[in-house]
Amino acid sequence: MSKVYGIGLMSGTSLDGIDAVLVEKNEDETKFPFRIIESLTESYDEEIYESIMRICDPEMAMIEEVSAMNMYLGRKFGAVVHKLLEKANKKADDIHFISSHGQTIFHQPIEGKKRYELKNTLQIGDLSVLSEETGIAVVGDFRTADMAVGGQGAPLVSYLDYLLFSRDGKARAVQNIGGIGNVTYIPSDGDISQVKSFDTGPGNMVIDAVVHSLTNGKLTFDCEGKIAKQGKVNEEVLTHLMDHEYFQIPLPKTTGRELFGRSFTTRLMNEFSHVSDEDLITTVSEWTVVSIVKGYQDFIEVDGIKLDEVIIGGGGSFNLYLLDRLQQKMPHTKVRTIDDFGISSSFKEALAFAVMGYQTIQGKENQIPAATGAERPVIMGKIAYSQPAAYERVMSIRSGIR
Repeated sequence: MSKVYGIGLMSGTSLDGIDAVLVEKNEDETKFPFRIIESLTESYDEEIYESIMRICDPEMAMIEEVSAMNMYLGRKFGAVVHKLLEKANKKADDIHFISSHGQTIFHQPIEGKKRYELKNTLQIGDLSVLSEETGIAVVGDFRTADMAVGGQGAPLVSYLDYLLFSRDGKARAVQNIGGIGNVTYIPSDGDISQVKSFDTGPGNMVIDAVVHSLTNGKLTFDCEGKIAKQGKVNEEVLTHLMDHEYFQIPLPKTTGRELFGRSFTTRLMNEFSHVSDEDLITTVSEWTVVSIVKGYQDFIEVDGIKLDEVIIGGGGSFNLYLLDRLQQKMPHTKVRTIDDFGISSSFKEALAFAVMGYQTIQGKENQIPAATGAERPVIMGKIAYSQPAAYERVMSIRSGIR
């Protein structure tokens, strides 16, 4: 039987670029389904970064820009796929599917007051454009299916977390620190019905925005947490941040730029303009740590549950300030990074969507209701193919004909 190849694409809330992985399905079903055989990250240039930031802000977004960027990102994602294939010395005809998360520009996980204000979410990067650009079938638009059955459409990577870390008898919190922080709690007995997953609050989003603003765009993030280590925590600012209403919401809960985006950061910096640059960066970094620990205390470490390990992934796994402070605040729990397990922090989410996309094609459920708050398991994702050959390759996965 010939191999199955897929590509996973992820562009997260941090807007630090597009992560792409080429994966190969293992024929041995006793092992984890896929292994990464090539990867790359393509950063957004300043113009596109600023344009996406603008359309993520409800106070600034214009519908014509959203529509245009949807088509542009379909092409941009296609260009990234071609670069990945060239790097891997593969042809489009070798690839059975692409699975793309898309770029989230709005996420509203609770219903509004008006009758049409249902839970909603929007990821752009048109699937048909991406399929036409590459000649490969594309799976995407995952989150809406979960919302259709009452879920919050997030966190979805909990599905991969469970597959990876539920088998060796340890109570674990798998913590992603991307633009937003989100955690998957996996009980020591591996009971999937007891899995919990939620957004702990801002991850790198506010830190990056403050660094970008204070350095006039010269820096886009605090490399290794070096700036944060130079300052001191301002308790007045930290108390103000922890008073945010998000931290009072019960589970299930998720968030994004609609709460903690550019408008939030601008207001914060204006209100506390008297605080030194280093101290403000230290304080918003400490906020990420404190909000993570509070999330564990409020929703995981209850009824006598003790965490054996916290496993950090995402860009925050490279921030030594965050890692050190988490370990100091959780002295009886071992803080590790996902790289310790042979999985790249940079490409874990792209891998997750490759796995979920494969399940979509197979017609198998690919989310955890206990994590998202959904009423029942569903098959997330839609499939687009603009060419017959792309259709035939993706359908060969279902038929078993390679």
